Amino acid sequence: MPDDPDTPVSPLKQPTPEAQRALAEAAERRRLAELEAASRPKEINGRGGLDPVRYGDWEIKGLTSDF
Repeated sequence: MPDDPDTPVSPLKQPTPEAQRALAEAAERRRLAELEAASRPKEINGRGGLDPVRYGDWEIKGLTSDF
């Protein structure tokens, strides 16, 4: 009986083919994003971290600035 709570369940279930394809696509997108980020010129004396214009995060070390 498969719904029996005493039946052991494999801890490493194989993902479905659709899930495997989605994982492969996500890995490829991450690889391409890393290549693009590596090809951009490095910022000199920048604030570091994520771009505040894109993410709306204008704080550094807990101090917030608003322009």
